[in-house]
Amino acid sequence: MYYTYILLSKADNHFYVGISSNLKQRLDEHKNGKVKATKNRRPLILIYYECCLNKKDAIKREQYLKSGFGRRFIKNRLENYLTQARDGGRTN
Repeated sequence: MYYTYILLSKADNHFYVGISSNLKQRLDEHKNGKVKATKNRRPLILIYYECCLNKKDAIKREQYLKSGFGRRFIKNRLENYLTQARDGGRTN
């Protein structure tokens, strides 16, 4: 089983999309600054993940989420959460 996941940087509100066969281990690597792409964007929050049956499907999903359509999907799917996260957790 593979996971496609999305992290939100609390430092600059950017997304990071990745895949892993061991989500917990990969999140620890992000948290501990062992991933070059996110090292300077910490702290990070896991905001979304999906399970995929194989690596090929996970890669396809990752590519989609990194596309313009995928970014729109993320914003639509997580609209309420992203609004609260970016406003410091305040609710309206």
